[in-house]
Amino acid sequence: MDNQKGLPEVEKLKTLLQTADLPTNLHDKALEQIERINLSVKYGAHLSQIDLTAKYIDWIVNLPWNKKTDDLLDINHAKTVLDKNHFGLEKVKNRILEYLSVLLIQKKDVSSVTSHAPILFFVGLAGTGKTTLSKSIAETMGRKFVRIPFGGLSSALDLRGQSKTTTHAEPGMIIRALRRADSKNPVILLDELDRVIPTSREEIMGVLIEILDPEQNATFNDYFIDYPFDLSQVLFVATANNTNNISAAVMDRLETITMPSYSDIEKIEIGKRFILPKYLKETGLTESNLKIEDSVWPKMVRPLGFEPGIRSLERMIEEIVRKTAYKIVSGQGMNFIINESNLKEFIS
Repeated sequence: MDNQKGLPEVEKLKTLLQTADLPTNLHDKALEQIERINLSVKYGAHLSQIDLTAKYIDWIVNLPWNKKTDDLLDINHAKTVLDKNHFGLEKVKNRILEYLSVLLIQKKDVSSVTSHAPILFFVGLAGTGKTTLSKSIAETMGRKFVRIPFGGLSSALDLRGQSKTTTHAEPGMIIRALRRADSKNPVILLDELDRVIPTSREEIMGVLIEILDPEQNATFNDYFIDYPFDLSQVLFVATANNTNNISAAVMDRLETITMPSYSDIEKIEIGKRFILPKYLKETGLTESNLKIEDSVWPKMVRPLGFEPGIRSLERMIEEIVRKTAYKIVSGQGMNFIINESNLKEFIS
C-alpha cells in the first residue's frame, strides 16, 4: 500500500524537476536523488523519506538560477528618486550617484562581465535613513530589494544553511532572500552588521567575507542547496550603528558612508514632506482631514533634539494620524487642525 502511494509522489517530483530551468549538473544530481528515493520506497522504505527530497526539489526549482531584472542606470532618474525619498543628505546622495555612475560605466564596457563597484556601508544611529537609502538604491536601478536582519544573528549556519543530513535542514538567509526576490541580481541589505551575537561573531564574519568578496561569491555554497550559486550579480548594501564589532577583513570590503544627524529644521521638513503624507496615505486620510499648523512642528521636534534620527518624530506623527482616524470614525468631526492648544489631545 505504501509503495503504491509513494510512486506517484516520486513522479510528481520528476515532473517538477523536468519543467525547471536548472544548471545541468544540478538537474542530474537532483534526478539521482529522486531515483534513489524511488528505489527505497519500492523496497519498503517509509514515505517520510520523500519529504526531505521534496523540500529540496521545491527549493532548487524555485531559485532564480537564470532570472534577473534589467538595470535602469539613468543618473537623472536616480537623482529624482533620491530627492523624492530623502530630504537633505546631499553628500550621501552625491556619493550614491557616484557609485551608480561607476556601475553605468562598467555596464557600457562590453569587456566587463560583472560589475564590481564598492559595497556601500551606511553607518549611523537609528533613524538616520540607512534602510530607506538602501531601498532607494534598488528603486533607482529597478532591482528587487530584500533585507536580511543581522540583529541577534547567532550562527553562521543561519547564513550558510543547514545540511540535508541534519534534523533542521533548511537553506540559509542568503538563499532564502534570493528566492523571495525571484531574481539573481537583487539589492540585498545586510542590516545591522554590528548586532550579531558576540559568541558567533567570528564565524559569521568569516561567511560575510566570502559573500562580499567578488573573487569568492560567484560560487557561494549553501549547505542545504549543496550546489554553487552565483552571487556576483547581487548588489549588497550594508548598515550598522557603529563599526566597533565588525572585523577588519569585512571592513576592507566595505566603503563606509557616515550618516549625519538631522537638525531640528531638517526633522520638521522631513515630517512635513515625507512622514505625514506617508501616514495619511496609509490610513486613507487626506490633507483636508488633518493639518498641522507650522507653529506646532518645533514643539513636536524640540523635545526630541537629543535624538539624531527621526524615529520618535515618526511615532508621534503616526499617533496623531491614528487618533485623528478614531475621531473621524467615532463621529467627532471630519477635518482637524492640530495647533498648540490641542496638540496634547493627539499625543500621549
